[in-house]
Amino acid sequence: MSAVDTMPDLVRGAAARFGPGTAIADGPARVSYAELLERVRGAARAYLAVGVRPGDRVAIWARNRAEFAVALLGAEYLGVAVVPLNTRFRGHEAAQILRRSRAVALIVDDGFLGADYLGMLRTAASPDAPRGAPATDSVGMGGSARDGGAGREAASGPGATRSVGNGGDVAGAEAARADEGSGGPAGSGLRGAAAVAAGAMAARAAGEGAAAARSGRVPVPGLPHLRVVVELGDEVPEGATGWDAFLAAGEATSVADVEAAADAVTPETVCDVLFTSGTTGAPKGVMSSHRQTLSVAEVWARGASLGPGDRYAVVNPFFHSFGYKAGLIAAITSGTTIHPVPTFDPEAVLALIEHERITVLPGAPTIFTTLINHPKRETYDLASLRFSIAGAASVPENLFTDMREILGFDQVAQAYGLTECVVATQSRPNEDPAHLAETTGPAVAGLEIRIVAPDGTEQPAGSDGEIQIRGANVMLGYFEDAEATGAAIDPDGWLHTGDQGRMDEHGCVTITGRIRDMFIVGGFNVYPAEVESVLADHADVVEAAVIGVPDERLGAVGRAYVIARPGASPAPEALIAFCRERLANFKVPREVAFLAELPRNAGGKVLKRVLAESPPSGPGEASPDSP
Repeated sequence: MSAVDTMPDLVRGAAARFGPGTAIADGPARVSYAELLERVRGAARAYLAVGVRPGDRVAIWARNRAEFAVALLGAEYLGVAVVPLNTRFRGHEAAQILRRSRAVALIVDDGFLGADYLGMLRTAASPDAPRGAPATDSVGMGGSARDGGAGREAASGPGATRSVGNGGDVAGAEAARADEGSGGPAGSGLRGAAAVAAGAMAARAAGEGAAAARSGRVPVPGLPHLRVVVELGDEVPEGATGWDAFLAAGEATSVADVEAAADAVTPETVCDVLFTSGTTGAPKGVMSSHRQTLSVAEVWARGASLGPGDRYAVVNPFFHSFGYKAGLIAAITSGTTIHPVPTFDPEAVLALIEHERITVLPGAPTIFTTLINHPKRETYDLASLRFSIAGAASVPENLFTDMREILGFDQVAQAYGLTECVVATQSRPNEDPAHLAETTGPAVAGLEIRIVAPDGTEQPAGSDGEIQIRGANVMLGYFEDAEATGAAIDPDGWLHTGDQGRMDEHGCVTITGRIRDMFIVGGFNVYPAEVESVLADHADVVEAAVIGVPDERLGAVGRAYVIARPGASPAPEALIAFCRERLANFKVPREVAFLAELPRNAGGKVLKRVLAESPPSGPGEASPDSP
């Protein structure tokens, strides 16, 4: 593994070092590292051909597949920031993020999980969207930012502060392009001839986009910035472009133009914007630079001892920071073969392990408890398994021992992170399984962690407090949300995670709870405020409070406490169906209970602790579409 600090250098270097080695094994299809570079360049040429340029955002709404990797790396090769979308999103959720990010292109995988993504998006984004749809207006246009509870990314050292002005590398580029026909897009990092070429291309594309918006020729009415939709599937909806046709259009773009843009990408260019819902329910875009995304990947790869001989089954979604940075990118840094797993089918994964001799398989604890308890497990040869990390949820006491003794992993580990700082801690090599179940390990290289009491004093070993993180891999900030960034990262550079924990005498961190109300369902973060907002849009609901309750399989599921409007008697299943139409299925409450009033403190704040300690009162309904 060699240190690189931009995505173009990563892909070029991997082709040079691991050329004939298999980069991606997607079913029977195989892509070598040399071929991956050429495919990435091909995607980059196609982006330029349709008017995407450095400083723009491109969204990807797709399953784990080879084309996702090519689409992502092709954009980043140009200095375009990628905005991944959760494949379980409904149209309203996707429209909100696309509008806020002003993504100019969308790569979509229609039909996955039976979803008509583009159809849902068009319905939700339409100016005539029905009442009850979550708001999709952009909010808080400001600067680079950082979140405060679930998913953050890096600072540049002790005491470092971040630029949270009016957009950093990304924000402000739109306005600059309108005025700078001959210069590079603001914040894109382009210089010299590359800047002139990119500026001309930006002006041309901006004019084409404005003309398309005026004429109504946009692929998704209601999203005027979105100029092109590219369909990865075989059936191409009206208004979209097929993946093959998209790539073919790029043949008119010279490789020299692509390489000029790639050469202009800097370590501090914004690489990705990962949207994570905050405690207010409004998504926040966590921005990371190329340097940060690669540093996270390299930290994880070192901890896993990844190498060219490894075969990595990436079950965690590519749209998630774990599957993307600790999965796809970590593997490329090491010449490891990536096996994308689009959905977790336990027996299919067991067969993949045996057939492809999988060596690395991280995931949420649910994955491993399912494999351990699978009735056909013993019929498969799992001897190739070498390394795993089980994180993202509470861990059963005996899980790590069972992963070694039953599944046969040579090494298992724990880790802690959030989108704002993807890998913050990682357990030490050869850690005792009992200790693994209790702690997530010490801070990784380049980060500091402290535990802080509510009064701001640093806590000694063994005492609970808020986990705060500082260092090079803390996010740049929240996309165009200076206020949220300032709330999450203090003037001394400490990221306030909103997570509660303690540190032992060895510096190992134990997570003891969530200061905020977020809970984790099968490895996915659920923010009650977002679910409560959807429930409150129902005509028969006055107010709702959502909490996470323990679940043996998923770690936690949602329970909604609802106050109905006077004279109304909504059925629990109707409210669950209402949520399912508007939210990803892991966010949909498993149960609904009705109350005459919610418990509150003197200041009027809902006491969710009281709700959690009390059994549900009133009828409840289990969601048949639980994750």
